[in-house]
Amino acid sequence: MTAAREAWSRLRSDDEARAKPLGGMPRHALPFAGDPAGSPAEQRAFEESRRNFLALVFCLMIGTAALPHILARSYTTPSVRQARESVTWSMMFILLLYVTAPALAVLVKFEIFNVLVGTPFDQLPAWIAHWSRADPALLSVVDINHDGILQLGEMRIGSDIVVLATPGIAGLPYVVSAMVAAGALAAALSTADGLLLTIGNALAHDTYYKMIDPNAPTSRRVTSSKVLLLAVALTAASVAAQRPANILFLVSAAFSLAAAAFFPALVLGVFWKRANKWGAVCGMVAGLALTCFYMGITQPWLRDVLGVKVPLELWWGIRPISAGVFGVSVGFAVIVVVSLLTPPPSAAQRTLAERIRYPRLDAPPQAASTVTGFGL
Repeated sequence: MTAAREAWSRLRSDDEARAKPLGGMPRHALPFAGDPAGSPAEQRAFEESRRNFLALVFCLMIGTAALPHILARSYTTPSVRQARESVTWSMMFILLLYVTAPALAVLVKFEIFNVLVGTPFDQLPAWIAHWSRADPALLSVVDINHDGILQLGEMRIGSDIVVLATPGIAGLPYVVSAMVAAGALAAALSTADGLLLTIGNALAHDTYYKMIDPNAPTSRRVTSSKVLLLAVALTAASVAAQRPANILFLVSAAFSLAAAAFFPALVLGVFWKRANKWGAVCGMVAGLALTCFYMGITQPWLRDVLGVKVPLELWWGIRPISAGVFGVSVGFAVIVVVSLLTPPPSAAQRTLAERIRYPRLDAPPQAASTVTGFGL
């Protein structure tokens, strides 16, 4: 009886807090969680929030440069000049995406806080009723204090619906929402297609052909590539069906893993002549291992799967979604140390690295055909 009374009192106080009008400096007006001028706990929360924001931006930027299916697209260009033009256009559109997505969130936030909040319930825009009927779990409004005026806490809106609801919020035709949904689906399918092709070809060529059966004919290599592609697709579908975590964590984790595994080796392999294959391999393994380890001991779902019992403790307050910041740093350090402790690359390998940095059409092609990066 006492527990039920306490639960009822707690829910009532939460509803009363939700139904209060906005006043003073609301939380949503602050750039980060916490208050830099508040108590020590508020200051600590502010510093951790800002640190996680910067770490996530770092992982997204570095991870984009190291995503394997994006790197593989560079092989489709016939010349160095066209490869550079392709990368320039890609960076422009990536910049456009990364700038407009936060701008869209700010515009929706401004519309809700400054126009929607304070509106009588009988005068709410049509998109509220439309999306409430579509999925009440993503959007719902309830007049908790029965004053007939919508307060911020009386509306619950899911982040998954913001993009689809934005055309309705802006007063655009509903067809725009369908176009946005179609574009999102096309982007998801194209990304999945590129990833599957890259993984399947890497397993078939680099693992099967290079390590298991170097004498395999072309027909067998193509067949193995298709079989492995199907196996990877079924494995990914089975994991996704379990819904291990929200899509935000899974996507950001992919960026962190790509950044930790590939970015240090990619940068030092081109811009540092002393880097060798031993440093690249050790750096990739070390960066990827540290990133996976940190995610495994801090992400709730992974802790349950791996049976981790140690207390959850974040390093410098960094959340597992941005674990790549540790892997990238360790990857650079390991590549430098191991490369300095092992023999330097040969003259042919240094020539290849020089040609990658400064490609010349009149350079002899045999250097690029006889060796590969890091002498692997």
